[in-house]
Amino acid sequence: MFYVYILKLANKQCYTGYTANLKQRIDEHKRGLVKSTSSKGPVTLIHYEAYTEKTDAQRRERYLKTTRGKQLLRQQIRDLLNKLR
Repeated sequence: MFYVYILKLANKQCYTGYTANLKQRIDEHKRGLVKSTSSKGPVTLIHYEAYTEKTDAQRRERYLKTTRGKQLLRQQIRDLLNKLR
């Protein structure tokens, strides 16, 4: 399986990524081993999606990083984001 995941960062921003091993990747983020989030911790996993094909996960990640994708994601997890503020 391949996963697209969303992390809530300490600075209230969201980080989108994909991985084949969700548990290990989240652990790496939490331990500060991922360069792009190491200075923005602590991080909280707030959303993930599972795909059987790597290309599907990559395509979804790219979409969620676009302006339109970010808007859709905010609508989908709006209540959760408000709760975490």
